[in-house]
Amino acid sequence: YWYSNPSEDQVQERAWAAVVPLVGKLKKFYEFSLRLEGSLHGLLKALTSARCSPTQHLEQEQALARQFAEILHFTLRFDELKMTNPAIQNDFSYYRRTLNRMRINNVAVSEENEVNNELANRMSLFYANATPMLKTLSDATTKFVSDNTDLPIENTTDCLCTMASVCKVMLETPEYRSRFASEDTVSFCLRVMVGVIILYDYVHPAGAFVKSSKIEMKGCIKVLKDQPQSSVEGLLNALRYTTKHLNDETTSKQIKNMLQVN
Repeated sequence: YWYSNPSEDQVQERAWAAVVPLVGKLKKFYEFSLRLEGSLHGLLKALTSARCSPTQHLEQEQALARQFAEILHFTLRFDELKMTNPAIQNDFSYYRRTLNRMRINNVAVSEENEVNNELANRMSLFYANATPMLKTLSDATTKFVSDNTDLPIENTTDCLCTMASVCKVMLETPEYRSRFASEDTVSFCLRVMVGVIILYDYVHPAGAFVKSSKIEMKGCIKVLKDQPQSSVEGLLNALRYTTKHLNDETTSKQIKNMLQVN
C-alpha cells in the first residue's frame, strides 16, 4: 500500500537509496580524472622528447601513441554523455543536501556512502564544467608545457598536429577508410582528431584556427561534416564551445561559417 501512497520519509529513503550508487560512480570517475592527468604527463614526456621528430615518435612508440589516443577517445565519449545527462549535477546536489541534513540530525551514514566536504567541493567544481574530462586534459597539457620549459613548445604542438593529420588522412582517404573494421573505428578516429585539435588550441599561443596553424582545420572540419550529423554533433559542439581561440579575430570567417559560429 505504501508504494502507491508513500509517506515523505519513505520517499526520502527511496530517493537516497537510488542516489547513493550514482554518487559512487561520480566519485570513481572524478578519481579516474586525477589519474588521467598523471598518465597524460608521462605519455607527453615520452612522445615529445627531442631525440626524434613527432612522426618518428609516433612510429617508434606506437603503443604509447595508442594509449594517448585511447585517453582522448574516452575523454570525448565521457563528455558527450555528460552533456546529454543534466541530471548528474542535480543528483549530486540532492545527495549533498540530504547528507548534510542527516549529519545535523545525527543519522548514521556508512563510510562507503559518504563523500567528505572537501572531496564533494572538488567534485562539484569538476562536474560544473560542460566537458569536465576535456578540461582536465587541457589543463594537464598546458601544465605539462609550462613545467617543461627546457622542452620547445613545438615538440608538443607538432606531436598533436601530427596525430590530427594522421586521423584526418585515415578518415578522408577511401583506401584507408575501407580497412576500418567497423563504424566504431571511425568514431574512435574522429574523437582522437577533435581531442588533439582542442589540446593544440590550448597550448599553442596563437591557437589551432589561425592561418599559420599546422593543423589543416578546414579539412578536419569537412571530414567531421561529411559524417552523419547525429554521430558528430557532440564533436562539432566540442570545437564550437570548448576551444580557446575559435572566436578570436584571427579565425577566418570561412572556418566560423563551417562551424556555424557568429
